[in-house]
Amino acid sequence: ILSTWQKLAPLYLIYQIQPNSPNIFIALGLLSIIVGGWGGFNQVQLRKILAYSSIAHLGWMILILSFSPPLALLTILIYLLMTFSLFSSFMLTRTTHINSLSTTWAKIPILTVSTPLILLSLGGLPPLTGFMPKWLILQELTKQDLAPLATLAALSSLFSLYFYLRLSYAMTLTMPPNNPAGTLPWRLNPQHNTFLMALTTTSTI
Repeated sequence: ILSTWQKLAPLYLIYQIQPNSPNIFIALGLLSIIVGGWGGFNQVQLRKILAYSSIAHLGWMILILSFSPPLALLTILIYLLMTFSLFSSFMLTRTTHINSLSTTWAKIPILTVSTPLILLSLGGLPPLTGFMPKWLILQELTKQDLAPLATLAALSSLFSLYFYLRLSYAMTLTMPPNNPAGTLPWRLNPQHNTFLMALTTTSTI
């Protein structure tokens, strides 16, 4: 809720009082993208990483709000869907630290496949769903004769993509602890309600 729904009221307020010149929104949006990407670089707590991710995505919404409000709405709706899927997976596995991502397979193995897809989609990696709003935003900025701004925004998003790749690497390519304690959870409690998780994950691909 804190990383998704709380954005609706400020964005609506900004839309209602937007000035004639979009330069303020451009500066704020670009600054949010850079700060959100740069701030998540060396974080190991998932809460902090997702907080900086939220800042970066808010920057994309502010950046396009004065040029195409429907596109800003589409961006936040897709972000809500992807964030819900990601938080659901972390709640199911009770994961709070990047080092504990490697044990996901022992808790709910299917999430070892689905969660990295959500992370890469949040990072805007094609051909996943998260790439679509960013691509449309870049196209709209180019139509507004703001090609340098579109290029700078795309390059700044590489910061965020880095820590999403880092999380995906920790979850899929890092060896989990090879001991009975690491394999105990799924053997004792194999039943998990993952239908909603699978449905939302499929919708982000």
